[in-house]
Amino acid sequence: MKILRLMTLTTATLLIAACQPKADAAKDADAAAKKPVATLNGKAITQGEFDSFVKQVSGRPSADLDDEQKKRALDSLINLRILAAQAEKDGLHKETDLAAQIELTRLNILQQALAEKYLEGKTPTEQELKAEYDAQIALMSRNEYRARHILVPTEIAATQILERLKKGDRFETLAKDSIDSSRDRGGDLGWFSPSSMVKPFADAVMALKKGETIAKPVQTQFGWHVIRLDDVREVQPPPFEEVKQQLNQAVLSKKFRAYSDELTKAAKIEKKI
Repeated sequence: MKILRLMTLTTATLLIAACQPKADAAKDADAAAKKPVATLNGKAITQGEFDSFVKQVSGRPSADLDDEQKKRALDSLINLRILAAQAEKDGLHKETDLAAQIELTRLNILQQALAEKYLEGKTPTEQELKAEYDAQIALMSRNEYRARHILVPTEIAATQILERLKKGDRFETLAKDSIDSSRDRGGDLGWFSPSSMVKPFADAVMALKKGETIAKPVQTQFGWHVIRLDDVREVQPPPFEEVKQQLNQAVLSKKFRAYSDELTKAAKIEKKI
């Protein structure tokens, strides 16, 4: 019994010893972040605040800066604090629009922090990545299309263009009257996938045969379109290894979205609009 207790105590001591360096490192990092790098009107500007500022404005850790760069960065942060303090003194932070912007910024930062914390240790497995790859490939169009269009503000104008085309006018010539920038290319939109276009336009293109012009104008939020399909080509999906990084982000986004949905379901929500 004594031997067992001694072993238990020894094991616990070893575990504590193993955790000690990490705990000490965390304490050291916390202490370093709280260390003042300057004071402004008696209020400290901490190393942590300075590090965050440098990373936000330069995309680099402050340790990468030389002494002159650090000095300029600190001067900028001090100036920012001075101006922000004056804004608060003037009561600007209480104005409705500005207060809303400040609150939205706070919410976005907290949401990002929550996502990072929740996704710790949830690195997608190879199986999850391949499942996401298969799902995206299934939704992907196997064809790309090359089409021309003429965009006009009204259905009447689009119908008149179709009538002129039937009489033999060239599409490329009539495209000069388009309100879209493609008019400089005779209405040519280049190669595109259906998913890159608004649905009514994409549906109309996919219903055409090569060389065919649409029978009736198509309306989208941009106006009225006269469309001619010039060519179709089959595309191969990108290799799994080539898009692995994007798949990783997609899987992580889905995991956090599922977590967000759980929190939303558990929340008591009353909508007024």
